[in-house]
Formats: sequence, C-alpha cells, structure tokens
Amino acid sequence: MQLSIIILNYNVRYFLELCVLSVQAALKDINSEIIVVDNNSTDGSVEMMKSRFPSVKLITNNENLGFPKGNNIGVCQAQGDYICILNPDTVVAEDTFVKVLAFAERQKNLGIIGVKLIDGAGNFLPESKRGIPTPWVAFTKITGLYKVFPKIKWFSKYYAQYMTEDQTGEVEILVGAFMFMKKKLYHDLNGFDENCFMYSDDIDLSYRALQQGVVNFYYADTTVVHYKGESTVKDKLYMKRFQEAMQFFYKKHFKTATVFNVFMRLGVYFFSLAKKKQGQGIKLKSPNSYVLFSSDELLQEKLRLILLKKVSFNNLKTEKMLISSAYEQARDLEIILDNEFVSFKDCIAIMESSKNKALTFKICLKKASFMIGSNNSNDRGEIIKIY
Repeated sequence: MQLSIIILNYNVRYFLELCVLSVQAALKDINSEIIVVDNNSTDGSVEMMKSRFPSVKLITNNENLGFPKGNNIGVCQAQGDYICILNPDTVVAEDTFVKVLAFAERQKNLGIIGVKLIDGAGNFLPESKRGIPTPWVAFTKITGLYKVFPKIKWFSKYYAQYMTEDQTGEVEILVGAFMFMKKKLYHDLNGFDENCFMYSDDIDLSYRALQQGVVNFYYADTTVVHYKGESTVKDKLYMKRFQEAMQFFYKKHFKTATVFNVFMRLGVYFFSLAKKKQGQGIKLKSPNSYVLFSSDELLQEKLRLILLKKVSFNNLKTEKMLISSAYEQARDLEIILDNEFVSFKDCIAIMESSKNKALTFKICLKKASFMIGSNNSNDRGEIIKIY
C-alpha cells in the first residue's frame, strides 16, 4: 500500500465528516487507506463514522489519550509506505496527495513534508512553515522583531519568513495539522513523544527528524484548509497545557543556564497570554445576504427559509463559477459552495483567492444535512443544519 491517512478525532463530528469526504476524493486513484482514531468523543462522531463511512478503519479509545498517543495508535495500524498525520478540521483538494506523493518521490533525503495551510476565510496560516524555537527565535517572536525585520533571516526564523508562502523549500518545523512522511521515518523516531500531551509534539517530532539528518520541506503547490481550534476550547486548561508543552520542549532539547531558564519561563508566559488573547476571537456580524454556488434550485429555496435572508443563486448550469467584483465589494456577504457541484479544490481556490475581501464561506456537503465553515482562525466554526 502506498499511503495511509491518520486522522485523530475528538468531538468535531461535523468537521470530521467534511475532512473524510475530502480525503476520500483525494485518494480516488491512490492505493491507500484512511484510519480514524477517536479519543472518546461524546458528540456522535463514532456513530457518524460507522454509518457514513463503514469502509474506513475506525479505532475507538475509551479515554482522551492526547494527540501523540492517539496518532501513535493509528500509525501502528497503518499499512502504507507513506503516512500523513491530518487534523480532522482540515479540507484537502482532490489532487493534494497526488502532488505531495510525487514531490516526496523526487527527494533523496526526505524528512517531513508540510503544505500551505489557510483558514476558513482564505488567509494564509504562518505556522505552515516555522523555525526551531530556540531561545533566540522565541525572543524575536516575543518582542515582535520578526515583524520589524521580516526579510532578514536572523530575525524571521519563527515563521520562516525568508521564504514566501508560495515558495517550496527546506524548513525546520512543520505543524501537526498536516505532516507527511515515510512510515519508516515515523517508526525510527518512535512517533510522537507521549510524554507531551499536546501543543509541542509537532515541534518535537520535526526537530528530532532533523537530528536524524533528513530534510523537512514546506510544499507550496497545494493548499489545505485548516479551520483550527475545533478540538480545543482555549480556556485555563488550554493555557496550562500550552505552558507545560513549551517547557517540555525546552527542557528536553535545550540545556540552558539558570538565567536563560528564567528568560524562557517569561517567554512561555507571554506566549500563553498571546494565545489566550487569540482564543477570545472576534465576534463577527451575521451575514446580511448569501450567494449560493450550485445547480440545485431547491437548495436555494430551502436556504432562504432556514436563513431568513436573501440568498442569491449562481446557477452553475448556466453561469461560470466566478467571484465577481460586486461580491468582493459587498459587506456582510457569505458565499455558500455546494460540494455536489463544486469540487473541494475549487472551494479552496475560491476561498484563497478571496482572502482579505471581507467575505465568509460555508461548504454545503454532498449528501449531508448541514453546511459548515469558520470565519477566522481564532473562533470555533459554525454548523448550519439543512433539513
């Protein structure tokens, strides 16, 4: 078998359904498997998987074992030569894995591959490519020096800003939302370190891969949506675990002097404050109007009744799938993409091309009774039931 996709789920039933549908479409012509590991969800995720995706290998844990152990359990069952660790709150394009596999096969000293990630409004997520968070790199992040000197490598390593988001190349650290590698490398590294419950596990795995002498890559020729934050409420427990995770990484890899340890504790504190502020999110206004891209006129009428607002109809039987300048200039407008007629790749392309234009997006799933999306990378997503 060529490829195994490992998806660790915890209480994101609707995002998981969207993710698995997109992955299935992307694996159509690849000898592959999908393994979903559920960390004792209570939201009906397991029941949905059994009824909606009976052919997908499902592993159910009796407790929340955390990100590292949950993924390690999944990889132990994997049959593919390659594996991809994938978050359940992601959407891949139909050609994502074909492209990444081809890129992987061209490398002679392959480590881990990450891809371009965007949020639910099409904005690039800078954590797609990062540097090792050494004390100096952490200092540039804490002080904001990476913003002042974004093109100078000495100051911009945290988000690897010396590379553009559209530039494929070598990087040090990749994010756990999408980590593609040979299964042998994962086993050689003994997988994720289970002593870390979550939040620094991807940094640690990326760093240990580099220590093996392999090369990690950021691959920019495919884009994946990462809605972010769906599995974690950013509360006091989140703050505690985030601090513990950062301290875990520094203690494990950097044997620093006492004064430096004090500095890093301050750094972790400021990192945590920033995370807490991000977690509060920005409350956005509800859309005043909607545009449905579909060929299903009955769906338009159904949405009008549910949303109780104007729903314009872009009939894909007679019109091109184009976000017009009128849409881009509108305010409080939401684009609804019917996956029955709009591919995942086109959904992602529309979202990415419309970033910074005050539009929001929902995907209406094929053969599903809901539409789903997220307006920014800090807030939890929104699910609207369609009956």
